Amino acid sequence: MTLGQILTILRARWFSALAVLFALVAATVAASLLMPKQFTATAAVFVDMKSPDPIMGVALANITVPGYMASQVDLIQSERVALRAIRALRLNEDAELRKKWQLATEGRGDFEAWLAETLQKKLDVRPSREGNVIALAYTAADPGLAAALANAFVQGYIDTTLELRVEPAKLYNSYFDDRAKQLRAALEDVQAKLSDYQRSKGITANDERLDIENARLNELSTQLVALQAVADESGSRQVQANSNADRLQEVLNNPVVANLTTDLSRQEARLFELSERLGEQHPQVKELSANIAQVRSRIQAESRRVSGSVGVNNSVNQSRVAQLRSALAEQRAKVLRLKSQRDEAGVLQRDVENAHRAYDAVQARANQSSLESQNTQTNVSVLKRATEPAQPSSPKLVLNTALAVFVGALLAVGFALVRELFDRRLRTEEDVTLGLDQLLLVQLPPMRLNGEVADATRTKLLSTRVLTGLPRPAAR
Repeated sequence: MTLGQILTILRARWFSALAVLFALVAATVAASLLMPKQFTATAAVFVDMKSPDPIMGVALANITVPGYMASQVDLIQSERVALRAIRALRLNEDAELRKKWQLATEGRGDFEAWLAETLQKKLDVRPSREGNVIALAYTAADPGLAAALANAFVQGYIDTTLELRVEPAKLYNSYFDDRAKQLRAALEDVQAKLSDYQRSKGITANDERLDIENARLNELSTQLVALQAVADESGSRQVQANSNADRLQEVLNNPVVANLTTDLSRQEARLFELSERLGEQHPQVKELSANIAQVRSRIQAESRRVSGSVGVNNSVNQSRVAQLRSALAEQRAKVLRLKSQRDEAGVLQRDVENAHRAYDAVQARANQSSLESQNTQTNVSVLKRATEPAQPSSPKLVLNTALAVFVGALLAVGFALVRELFDRRLRTEEDVTLGLDQLLLVQLPPMRLNGEVADATRTKLLSTRVLTGLPRPAAR
């Protein structure tokens, strides 16, 4: 169907189409006038996501802004916020609302949950497209109630936001307090163990015993080395004294032995002289020989005495070496024992330090969670409080009428076309050539006499024009 055919049909059936349009517009206007008036109160809040938290010191990353705003919208529309608004306005104590709940649910379920669901249906929450502002609009028949509910939802949202921040902090604060008490008890326990150990072992905070004992150990080691050298020397001298005592330096340097040796040499020289002069059997020679033997005996006795002192000296040196070795071993064991004690004390000291660090960390978190649990500020600020609207938001008579005209025009056109389908008539050339699939012979213009169409005259003229328009048969 072409546009020309549609226009022809509308021109032919304009009355029915206009009747449909007027009927729909009239019904819409009547309904708009009869519908109860609804008032919409609007409030707005600003969600700050860039300023750092005054306690945590961190700000929300920009990448999470869309999701955060969507979460805030869901929070405003949650039952928790609605229940706060209900309790703030004490709607749960309204007897009329309770009667409506009884009629609607026959007393089943929870009254506050039903009331919250009912109020949520009339709440409209819209975040800004790229900003941090959220608009809350509530619609009700009473303008004062609409403004009160909008403000109640705003306050409930702020209180819920604060509560959601404070509740986890309170739980964490309780946990960290308990944990801090446990760690403090553990710290006191390891500190007591360290103190008892230091007290039992005589270890002070600035213990210098190990340094003193190490110095003494080094001194004993030095003395032992020096004494071992002396002992080795005295031992070699004793060996020499046992084999060649007369050649021993102590013997040679002994004044008694030296005098006796000198006297022996003098007497031997005299003996040689007397023996040459008097003979060996002379009494003087024999007496001198006896004196020489006696001197030699005295020299040997003195040499043995001197060499014996060398042996005694060597025995003393060996005894001192043994004593120093024993003292050195004892001092070494003492130093090792002190080192072991210091190592054990160091382990206990590290346990104390670890326990102290753990306690400090938990105590810091406990202090921070305590501050968070006492927080009274949120990142939500009220930009606009809802006020009683002066004009109703619905019904909108002008808008409804315009929509009715538009929809009615569409329905009028559709109604005319439907009537044409059930009552088809030939109105255009296309109806003959396309609808009837016949050849069009002639098209007659409409005739009007004095503004009115004469049926008889029109019929006669149509017959005449049609007959005169046909080709005449050929003469025979």
